[in-house]
Amino acid sequence: MIAPGHKVTIVLPTRNEGGGVVKVIEQVRPYADEILVVDGHSTDDTRALAAAGARVVLDGGRGKGDGIRTALREATSEVVLFFDADGSHEPRDIPNVLAPLSLGHADLVIASRAAGGSDEFQMDVEHAFRQWGSAFATWMVNVRWRARLTDILNGFRAGYREKLLSLHLNSTHFDIETEMVMKALKKGLRVVEVPSHEYERAWGKSKLATSSSWRFLLRLARDIV
Repeated sequence: MIAPGHKVTIVLPTRNEGGGVVKVIEQVRPYADEILVVDGHSTDDTRALAAAGARVVLDGGRGKGDGIRTALREATSEVVLFFDADGSHEPRDIPNVLAPLSLGHADLVIASRAAGGSDEFQMDVEHAFRQWGSAFATWMVNVRWRARLTDILNGFRAGYREKLLSLHLNSTHFDIETEMVMKALKKGLRVVEVPSHEYERAWGKSKLATSSSWRFLLRLARDIV
């Protein structure tokens, strides 16, 4: 139990992460009361490998947002921490992400790559477009709710399960992170950030296509208004 007074479920959303899911499970184990792998219908051996060290459930097969919502329903702990299974997050930062919840200073904590740095910040066209989009979305949210956030898109985050369920999230794709932050701010929940460094994906291929950025713009327009 890493968060005093609260049990912690660490959620690993996966789809074809067989190249390293076992390694990530072992990395996060010291910080978890429960490890929950929510699989998006992998076609490799992700589920079989993960089952040896975690509880594995299938989502509805509709995207990452569907997986996050499945995780919130299935988790058995008061605190849920989301951690990508691609080797890009720093496991040693987990206590820092949980600390504001343990101290009663936050309801949702985001690991900020803007504050901690990212190996993914490269200046080719695709990465530059994503970085611009992330900065724009964060700026819009800050203006709308007078917040001071720096990275609303990072999937490395933690919050109280019941409070996140109360947001009634409905995204099925990667815009789930943006929706979660905006609805939390709209509801008056305390959203804070801590620095965390992001590494390049260690194995597999990214599931986030730049061509899907219209989903983020639609989500911004829908929830900001």
